[in-house]
Amino acid sequence: MEPKLKIARRRSPIHGNGVVATARIKKGEPIVEYKGRIISHDDADAQYHGDVGSGHTFLFTLNDEWIVDANVRGNIAKWINTSCDPNAIAFIHSEEKKDPDPKKDRVIIEALRTIEPGEEITYDYGFEFDVPYTPELLKVWACRCGSPKCTGSMLKAKAGGKSGKAKKEKREKVKKGKKGKKEKKREKVKKRKEKKEKKEKKEKKEKKEKKEKKDRKEKKGRKK
Repeated sequence: MEPKLKIARRRSPIHGNGVVATARIKKGEPIVEYKGRIISHDDADAQYHGDVGSGHTFLFTLNDEWIVDANVRGNIAKWINTSCDPNAIAFIHSEEKKDPDPKKDRVIIEALRTIEPGEEITYDYGFEFDVPYTPELLKVWACRCGSPKCTGSMLKAKAGGKSGKAKKEKREKVKKGKKGKKEKKREKVKKRKEKKEKKEKKEKKEKKEKKEKKDRKEKKGRKK
């Protein structure tokens, strides 16, 4: 049985609907999973290419193959607004096994700090589009989070002014951090496996030495 959520949908001063805490949420605590149907990047482009100029989207990139489409079977997480000074962050969680299925990756919104009841939940969308950032586009994707740290836009700056790989969906601000988290998990599993193999090798060696010692004793006894 899933734990009861500590959040609820409310009207937001940032934009339209938002999500607020209904109970205290501790730093690092999972808040909610971003749910929806899983579709490919090609399907997302074919169905929602017009989202680029709309200033609104319910798509969230899982990885290079799959996207969560909260337009279909989405949950309360799709109403969480963006902020340039967020109190939450989105992480991608993969299966904890050697070859995880990318289609089974999950988006979990977690608290960056302690969030008190009544506070609106926010995270940095960090949108990036493979189109020129015109004044019109910047206006459509203007950020209204109201934070002193507000950059004025929901769009992520392009490195060196060049357009990056097409990303028309929500993605967490620290993708490198997510990747690092997955790599750490794989490294942890690898270390456990190596430790187990080392232990088995040692036990096998000790067993062999014990047997050889026993055989030598028996051989010595027969000679007498």
